[in-house]
Amino acid sequence: MRKGDFSELAMFIAVAEEGSFTRAAAKLGLSQSALSYAVRMLEERLKVRLISRTTRSLSLTDAGEKLLHSLRPAFDHIDNEIAQLTALRDKPAGTIRITTFRHAARTVLWPVLLKLLPEYPDIAVEINVDEGLTDIVAGRFDAGIRVGEQVEKDMVAVRVSADIRMAVVGSPTYFAARVVPQTPRDLSNHNCVSYRQSAGGGLYAWEFERDGVELEVRVSGSLVINDNEMLVNAALGGLGLVYTFETQVAQHVADGRLIRVLDDWCPPFSGYHLYYPSRRQQTPAFAVLIEALRYKG
Repeated sequence: MRKGDFSELAMFIAVAEEGSFTRAAAKLGLSQSALSYAVRMLEERLKVRLISRTTRSLSLTDAGEKLLHSLRPAFDHIDNEIAQLTALRDKPAGTIRITTFRHAARTVLWPVLLKLLPEYPDIAVEINVDEGLTDIVAGRFDAGIRVGEQVEKDMVAVRVSADIRMAVVGSPTYFAARVVPQTPRDLSNHNCVSYRQSAGGGLYAWEFERDGVELEVRVSGSLVINDNEMLVNAALGGLGLVYTFETQVAQHVADGRLIRVLDDWCPPFSGYHLYYPSRRQQTPAFAVLIEALRYKG
């Protein structure tokens, strides 16, 4: 293969990963027509169809899947080696892609970035907010932030927060006509606002533990939401009980706008961890971010 063909291979990878010529062209800073032409020339030289195109969709052929699987490790290695060269600069540089969900992004990642990015202007961070459990390897992310118990065993995990507690809360208006639940089983008598998980679409079961007894309660009610901020608003509006992060409602509880119940059934659990593949070589920029996020409490 000619030396110039490597750029066409890189273009093919971009199209395959983005699933769209339009998005890949925008990512590479090329016109869509130029990108389409380059991939077509690659197919002609290889004498095999790599991408099946229709007016509405794009998919890889078996040959395209095989080529992508072969190319990814090689190009990942090249990208990593180039990133390692930033160690020769006065300050770390490069782009770091992180996936996490909204609560962790706002309470852990965002406060650190507010201080870190002005100090290191050559570091760029791309944040993907996803309530599901994203595969960081398949998604080509440098790292993710999740609760410690959700991190796979083959990942390197760095604690980035204190332990977390959940809370069950409702408004004074809601409780004015209802009996306060004494155990999780009493929730069957209450209008509970359910949280629908984006990954798989299932309703989240409320998890409780006390004196070694663990309970999962499938609650029901007149409202289902897939956003934690709206959960809190629903509780403040008197629409029912909600189960959410303690930090999201602590001030409302302190101000008397919400009443917390079943407190003794909500023990702390493992806090947030930054995780990444064990085989990943740390670039100077990534090492700086890890140290800035590392929990020191």
